[in-house]
Amino acid sequence: MTVATKPLRAISELIEGEFVNRDRLAALEAVAARYAVAITPAMAGLIDPSDPHDPIARQFIPDMRELQSQPEESGDPIGDEVHSPVEGIVHRYPDRVLLKLVGACAVYCRFCFRREMVGPGRGGLSRAALAAALDYIRNTPQIWEVILTGGDPLVLSPRRLRDVTTRLAAIDHVKVIRVHTRIPIAAPGLVSPALVRALKSDKAAFVVLHANHPRELTGDARAAIARFIDAGIPMLSQSVLLRGVNDDVETLGALMRTLIECRIKPYYLHHADLAPGTAHMRTSIAAGQSLMRALHGRHSGLCQPAYVLDIPGGYGKSPIGPSYLSADCSMVEDFNGRRHAYPPRPGD
Repeated sequence: MTVATKPLRAISELIEGEFVNRDRLAALEAVAARYAVAITPAMAGLIDPSDPHDPIARQFIPDMRELQSQPEESGDPIGDEVHSPVEGIVHRYPDRVLLKLVGACAVYCRFCFRREMVGPGRGGLSRAALAAALDYIRNTPQIWEVILTGGDPLVLSPRRLRDVTTRLAAIDHVKVIRVHTRIPIAAPGLVSPALVRALKSDKAAFVVLHANHPRELTGDARAAIARFIDAGIPMLSQSVLLRGVNDDVETLGALMRTLIECRIKPYYLHHADLAPGTAHMRTSIAAGQSLMRALHGRHSGLCQPAYVLDIPGGYGKSPIGPSYLSADCSMVEDFNGRRHAYPPRPGD
């Protein structure tokens, strides 16, 4: 792994201001002792240290409230473990699996649903574990898509990624390889020609970028994104709805428009999971639905992600966007809130 990251004490030297000052450092080290903390220079450089409400800092700088868990929160909020037939595999849906290649990331999000499972020093799957995971995929013919995740799979070297994608591509019933990552924005310099080549194969390959705020899509990030897309690898996005980061229609709309301008199709807007110590970052579902209504009324259909909730316990994602139909499906509401009979009545 070759990502240059900054742990908590180095972050305090990098960012002066409200978020990590000398007085708060000792207190925040208690959070860092519980959950992984790291930030890349690319992300640290986006933080405005004079803004106590900076949305980038809120995603990566520890908060003492992380040590306050709620009864409904869980160390495995979406049920990875109950759907893991072998190490490294999560098989929740019939036609696709997660392949968790590595337990480390370039940056550690304060709201991460796998925060109990990731951190510095958590290496990738052993040779034996990777072989067993690939055997499971090979011996399960209903698997059509494999999603590389972790951690962040793009912290691995191009050589290791190429080995995995080559072995997956050799499995006839695997038709799609999808990669979930933060690297193009967190460490855009890692998106080298060799890394891009490592993901190309004769199977359909997609990269899904995790981005939560339009400021994350810097010039360097856009160049890294273009390297994938220009090589023929389509990109989608997933974002998490976060209090104080993107829970207003102006910011969320700007994020979705910026993604489209980068040739990335917004895919998912996740309602934040019930991970321990993250209550201060979650919105209500009603607030999320209101935001989705506002997006629908203001922005192109290209800018509309699916607002989803990962049901606790491992039951999968469900769309939870607002409904525009009456309970009996006889009335439909337009984006201005006006109601119309369907089918139209004579004379309407």
